[in-house]
Amino acid sequence: MSDPAERRRAIRELARAHGFDVAGIVRPDAIAGAETRLARFLAEGLHGDMAWMETTAERRGDPRALWPEVRSIIMLGLNYGPEGDPLAILQARGRGAISAYAQGEDYHEVIKSKLERIARTLVETAGGEAKVFVDTAAVMEKPLAAAAGLGWQGKHTNLVSLEFGSWLFLGAVFTTLDVEPDAPESDHCGSCRACLDVCPTAAFPAPYRLDARRCISYLTIEHKGPIPRELRPLMGNRIFGCDDCLAVCPWNKFAKTGREAKLAAREALRAPRLDDLARLDDSAFRALFAKSPVKRTGRIRFVRNVLIAIGNSGDPALAAEAEILLDDAAPLVRGAAVWALSRLAPARLCALAAQRREAEKDGSVQAEWAAALDGDTSP
Repeated sequence: MSDPAERRRAIRELARAHGFDVAGIVRPDAIAGAETRLARFLAEGLHGDMAWMETTAERRGDPRALWPEVRSIIMLGLNYGPEGDPLAILQARGRGAISAYAQGEDYHEVIKSKLERIARTLVETAGGEAKVFVDTAAVMEKPLAAAAGLGWQGKHTNLVSLEFGSWLFLGAVFTTLDVEPDAPESDHCGSCRACLDVCPTAAFPAPYRLDARRCISYLTIEHKGPIPRELRPLMGNRIFGCDDCLAVCPWNKFAKTGREAKLAAREALRAPRLDDLARLDDSAFRALFAKSPVKRTGRIRFVRNVLIAIGNSGDPALAAEAEILLDDAAPLVRGAAVWALSRLAPARLCALAAQRREAEKDGSVQAEWAAALDGDTSP
């Protein structure tokens, strides 16, 4: 493996042997334009409250700022194509829609172990040093993957593959070895707008630009406070992530079902009942989502999402679940419960408010409920 071209061939074989579906090599200086786009994204505040994106911007824009010794970056893709139509669940309003990537085990752990084995083998056989990253450090995986020929960033800003459509998990191995790079993939979106037009919350102000503050994935996973009231009805029954812009991409006609068993959807997470999810306490939440990326959001934010879905269900029978959570210990949950009950049983909410006002005499409880209806859940 002394020859850079031979190293590239051997690395591809090594990637396939460890379960990756595609691999490409890129130089660390190949994504200069991404730094400018990131700076604009941050300057316009489109990252919402993801402050970590600002604090890591310098390292994120240039891989050499993260590790000055890196000479080559191996980008790897693992197909997680779902079985069937991931958007079919949106019609079952009494059940929660969990993004396809989160229905199996946490991809971070699954992929990281594979990357570590590849890096170890690479060092043992070819020398040098290596470091691995999988969506947990200041690495711009999508621009690097596009520069390495794995696909291109579509108008929805996600990676699209000619062979696997929208469904690739990405991982990176940084190495001090000199490896012959691959050619970048060209953009094949053409005039298509399917991903932009399908977005329920209009999160794309223009092609190739995302406003995370309106993105359902951001709102249900990253956002820590109350979800803006005007966006709640648009979320439907999506309780963790959103697959809409990924699923409608025409290039998915070439996609294949993922073959990594650990990433296969667990039956309990394919279409869970909203009433069951609303009843989860902290221990039950952690048990249900053990080894799942959902676990990282915590029970409070997750139940907030469930209550938004309950409010959008149109099913008066679910009002009882919202009523129970009016007295939850978490203000974020209480506020979402008020909103859900106002959608399903407004007369019942008014009656409860009157009862509590009478019991409190000073109107403090009703004031908290009124604030919650406006999106402010502070006590």
